[in-house]
Amino acid sequence: MASLDQYLDEQLARGRGYLSREEALKAVGLSPAAFAAAVTRLIRKRRLANPRHGFYLILGPEDWAAGAPDPARWIDLLMRHQGIDYRISLLRAAAFHGSSHQAAMVFQVIVPKQIRAFEIGRHRLQFVYQTPAAFTQVNVSKWIGQLKNEAGFAKVAGIELTLLDCARYFHKSAGIGGVAQIAKDLGSNADPESWQRLRLSTKTLPYADWDIY
Repeated sequence: MASLDQYLDEQLARGRGYLSREEALKAVGLSPAAFAAAVTRLIRKRRLANPRHGFYLILGPEDWAAGAPDPARWIDLLMRHQGIDYRISLLRAAAFHGSSHQAAMVFQVIVPKQIRAFEIGRHRLQFVYQTPAAFTQVNVSKWIGQLKNEAGFAKVAGIELTLLDCARYFHKSAGIGGVAQIAKDLGSNADPESWQRLRLSTKTLPYADWDIY
């Protein structure tokens, strides 16, 4: 049976840059204690990073400087592992759609569950809570786009939903000035009909359903 080091090499050779604790334990046949010790050693050697318990990123030399790959490459994998729907939004989504005036120093993800922010290497991830009622109403394919990456795709708010999210959560979007700049950068690219439908679909929701905690 392969060692954990060999297992990591095999996963990378398959183009798979992550693993879960359960599948790795099954593949290498280590006891939980031995697995934990091996993982600790590999994290110190910068072969693994651990953004969440039971979920590990396999690092290549290109990831060593930052301490982890760009979260856009693995956020979908992480959220699938946790069984939580999501969308990349706010400043990171605005930058994706072409608003480069605001530097996205934090990778912001909107979720219908309260999750603590965390840092991994040079990356900081912030999870913005939206009540399930509001999240379910807008997190649908007609207002969600795809951010392509080496691992596949990640969900990102479309232009119209990005504008709405930034306006609703302006204090997470560089303030009123930042939102004004994003609107200036992206407004002309928004589809008027889609924007109107989105606004009408959220009009019936109590404002409290958009609160952040």
